[in-house]
Amino acid sequence: MLALLAAGVALAVAAGAQDGPAPGNRFVCTALPPEAARAGCPLPAMPMQGSALSPEEELRAAVLQLRETVVQQKETLGSQREAIRELTAKLARCEGLAGGKAPGRAASGKDTMGDLPRDPGHVVEQLSRSLQTLKDRLESLEHQLRVNVSSAALPGDFREVLQRRLGELERQLLSKVAELEDEKSLLHNETSAHRQKTESALNALLQRVTELERGNSAFTSPDAFKVSLPLRTNYLYGKIKKTLPELYAFTICLWLRSSASPGVGTPFSYAVPGQANEIVLIEWGNNPIELLINDKVAQLPLFVSDGKWHHICVTWTTRDGMWEAFQDGEKLGTGENLAPWHPIKPGGVLTLGQEQDTVGGRFDATQAFVGELSQFNVWDRVLRAQEISNIANCSANMPGNIIPWVDSNVDVFGGASKWPVETCEERLLDL
Repeated sequence: MLALLAAGVALAVAAGAQDGPAPGNRFVCTALPPEAARAGCPLPAMPMQGSALSPEEELRAAVLQLRETVVQQKETLGSQREAIRELTAKLARCEGLAGGKAPGRAASGKDTMGDLPRDPGHVVEQLSRSLQTLKDRLESLEHQLRVNVSSAALPGDFREVLQRRLGELERQLLSKVAELEDEKSLLHNETSAHRQKTESALNALLQRVTELERGNSAFTSPDAFKVSLPLRTNYLYGKIKKTLPELYAFTICLWLRSSASPGVGTPFSYAVPGQANEIVLIEWGNNPIELLINDKVAQLPLFVSDGKWHHICVTWTTRDGMWEAFQDGEKLGTGENLAPWHPIKPGGVLTLGQEQDTVGGRFDATQAFVGELSQFNVWDRVLRAQEISNIANCSANMPGNIIPWVDSNVDVFGGASKWPVETCEERLLDL
């Protein structure tokens, strides 16, 4: 059928080369042999029969070949429909010419198109049936291929590889379990040894912590030291590492010795962001000693610039701003309305020997303390007068519950130094 269609296409091309048929011309339709049409309509190559293929591969090859054939048939069908329409028109013209000029020719002449069907619809129908048959065969082969692949057993060598791999994994798992059991047994046997080592390390650590808490080996106890500030400069000072929490009352006590004049300077100051004079004790120039709370001032009736040791305590509470001043265990002054209802702000810097104009800095040499300081302690309550007296006369040792005087909590800078301090009794004899 493809050969006949090719012959028709050739006739259509030959006829289409002319603008129109001459009045006395005839179209001659000649059938071509199949061998002459193969060059213009190649068929897909068939697989070699001699090669040994498995059933699955043969099925796949057949499916691929059928798919290619279907695609080619679709393309051929589309191109041949146009050719059939052209042939139909030209055949009608041939028959019309033959009937008009040679009436007897159609009956007695040879039918050169006897191999082709006269109805183009019949040709299209035939091609459609062929295409549907190919589709049915393709679906049947694909279904058979799926059934064969799903039901085919695994090859023997693949099963062996899989079993060998599973065996190796099982052996590795058993080996790991055995190792874990051995480690568990070792840990169980060495529990007592590990416990002893741990306890020994903890004991050594506790001993070291105790030694650090006792302070430097140069002092007999952590609080048996003093800070020496021999010069009136803006760079000698001490700093308390620990800061203050929010306070609604406090008591601050310290021992000091100074012979500086005019004024002993600033024994301590506490500055917070936004307020450099949160708590300050200062004797500046010929002014009396002053206590500043939130930059509010109260003058204290204290006299300490005689070069002797003196025990100084100041108390304050936010309720009505009540304050008290003690020197050497005696209350020398009291007052109120010093920053009432103002809580002491937390997180500031506590400095020994300098007045701060900013938090932790901008010292003024004229306000620096010159002398020695010791036993600086801070409590978050107002101590009773008897408690302060007991501390001053060495009958009680009460470290501050907020800031205690310990060597590890005090740093010195700019040439300030730490020295062993005289005993409390020796300081009393110096009064």
